[in-house]
This record gives sequence, C-alpha cells and structure tokens, in this order.
Amino acid sequence: MNKNVVKFIEKKLVRKLKGKTKRKVKKEIKKDISSKIKQNVNYTLYLCTDRGLMSSATIEESVEKAIKGGVTVVQLREKDCSSKEFYDIAVSVKKITDQYKVPLIINDRVDIALAVKAAGVHIGQSDLPVKVVRRLIGYEKIIGVSVSNVDEAVKAKKEGADYLGVGAMYATDTKKDTRAVSMEELMKIRDNVDIPIVVIGGINMNTLYNFKNKGINGLAVVSAIVAKEDVEGAARQMYEAFTDSKK
Repeated sequence: MNKNVVKFIEKKLVRKLKGKTKRKVKKEIKKDISSKIKQNVNYTLYLCTDRGLMSSATIEESVEKAIKGGVTVVQLREKDCSSKEFYDIAVSVKKITDQYKVPLIINDRVDIALAVKAAGVHIGQSDLPVKVVRRLIGYEKIIGVSVSNVDEAVKAKKEGADYLGVGAMYATDTKKDTRAVSMEELMKIRDNVDIPIVVIGGINMNTLYNFKNKGINGLAVVSAIVAKEDVEGAARQMYEAFTDSKK
C-alpha cells in the first residue's frame, strides 16, 4: 500500500481514537490498514486443489499451470494426509504462489497457515469459530468461511470473515454430503452481506454464466481446471468467460 495512504489512515484514526491508549491506537491502525489491503484481493478465479482429481504429475505443476491460465487465488486443500505431509506440500506450493504473487489460502488448518505464512485460511461450519481463528492469525490474514444460507453468511460477516464461499451450488463429486444452494438463497446472501462472495460446487464452463450480473466476485473451481488435460487452457477459458460475463 502507498506510504501516503498509510499515513493518511494513521492520522485519521489517531484523531478518531483520541483519548484511547497508545496500544489501542496502534491496534486499530494495524486493523484498518490490513482491512484496506485485503479489500484489494482479486477473487475472480479461485482454485481449490485436489490431488485425487488432478491430471498433472505434481501439485506444483498443477498450481503453476492454473495460475498461468488466470487463477487469482489458490486454496490448498488436503484432507487425507499427515500434518507433516500437509506442511511440506504447503511450503512447496507457496513457493509457486509467491513467485506469481497469488494469495495462498489453507483449507481448515490454522496451524499450517501460520507455519508457512500463508495469506489466510478457509474454514467451514464445523471448524473453529471465526472469532477464535481471527485471534489466532491476526487481522492481517484472510479468513474465508463456507456458508450455505443467509443466516450463516450474516454471522460469518459479523464475526470478521473477509469473504464467503457459498455452495455447493450444484451437485459435485467433491462435496457428496451437501445440499445444493438455490439461486434465490445466493441472492439473499448477496443482499445481506457486503464482503466478497465466491461460489463453489459444480462450477464449470456450462454453469458459470448463471452468475452473470449477480454481484458475485469469483468462481471457486476444482475439477473444471485441475482434472483437465490442458490445465492452463481450462483456467484461461474460465477466467475470460467469467470476466467477460461480469462486464
């Protein structure tokens, strides 16, 4: 962030917080600056990794090809490996995301996110509460929350979520135990929260157009990118189709 902008925010907050302790002022300044930085995250094409579905030989290759095709955020999702293996994979993938200046989000595991200094963490309804996660990772990190209805969305926003993952929008092999979120419910969520929304679950070239002009910030995609033979081409096609549909 531009130094002049930071100074402006600091002066504005110092006036606003006049009378509070120096520690509280510094905390509010840090929180406000972090908020401004996180607002600039581009969620347009949000990749969720899946080693079980990917066509590439390695997860690093899969992620790099996807980024070259237009992926703007990467979520590392590992459900069936040890903590040590998850950590090692995260370190390796983060080298790729850092190279291309793409935020790396860790699914579920706050400890892994902190250990590798990821951009943030994504949590579900059965994971640690947002307030607890925020206390652990600080204000500068991104917190995403999976929601499927307006009540969950409003609660997540109130507790400090930076963005929402709404779904599953359609039936999907990666989320077999979830009920599809209706378009009506999605619009209710959009009307009631002012933070970024990415839709997930069955998002592909056939379904992405259903989110045209709906105020949706991005598409969370798994198999429609990682399972394709041409990962880079699949990502580019989806990115161009969605950004064109947003115009």
